[in-house]
Amino acid sequence: MLHLPGCPDQIMRLTWLTDIHLNFVDAAKVDEFLVSVRDRADAVAISGDIAEGHNICHYLRSIEELIQKPIYFVLGNHDFYRGSIPQVRRMVTGFASESKNLNFLTANQVVELTPSTAIIGHDGWADARLGDFRRSNVILSDHQLIAEIARWFDGSRLDKDNLLRTMTALADEAAGHFATVLEEAASKYPNVIAVTHVPPFREAAWYQGQPSNDDYLPHFACKVVGDIMRAVMREHPASNLLVLCGHTHGGGEFQASVNIRVLTGEAEYGRPRISRVLEIQ
Repeated sequence: MLHLPGCPDQIMRLTWLTDIHLNFVDAAKVDEFLVSVRDRADAVAISGDIAEGHNICHYLRSIEELIQKPIYFVLGNHDFYRGSIPQVRRMVTGFASESKNLNFLTANQVVELTPSTAIIGHDGWADARLGDFRRSNVILSDHQLIAEIARWFDGSRLDKDNLLRTMTALADEAAGHFATVLEEAASKYPNVIAVTHVPPFREAAWYQGQPSNDDYLPHFACKVVGDIMRAVMREHPASNLLVLCGHTHGGGEFQASVNIRVLTGEAEYGRPRISRVLEIQ
């Protein structure tokens, strides 16, 4: 259990999940897993890859109904499969707005968890600014299953110029969101939790016990969000930022600066797990 310092008279168990891919799990196991989460949580944070675009709201409904606690979440790349990014975001925004406990952080601002801790978030996107994008031969399911990305793949070759423009635009949108909400949160709270899907630093894009190599880094990390986080937190040395991310399915920790700590959650298809239980005062 990770302890975040703060106000001693209020404690919250924030249970963190990432890359749970519930569409790879049979219905009975999904229910069993979500009930186990409920029993260990006062609130839940999910850093993306919940399901896919055509069934994401179905699984969000199950999450809400079975956990019955506040749920703060962002979407991952898989959550847009078989759909388009703006379409899925609009659908999820509308669905969450009618919910008592679902909070889609990408569509929201700063949320207070306790008097000393706030939570913020955005889906994020890999921006190809780390690693060697031009030489990488990596082809992902994203390149075939997400409308805005698939247009730049002809079945064998990526149009890297247009793909790069799309990726950096999506990442820059995430960075702009974090520039606003992190500045607000860090100026008011001694502790800030940022939830995002894509690791915002090279060293946080863990895979098999070490950071991803230059072939995968363009697709597995978001440099511009990390740059924003460092810049904002330099201006607020009295505030601490904890980043919760996933995407790579490799677990690890990285201290990005004196007041920025990054946790990347381990994951395995078909076996959803609790990544951490954070004790927040």
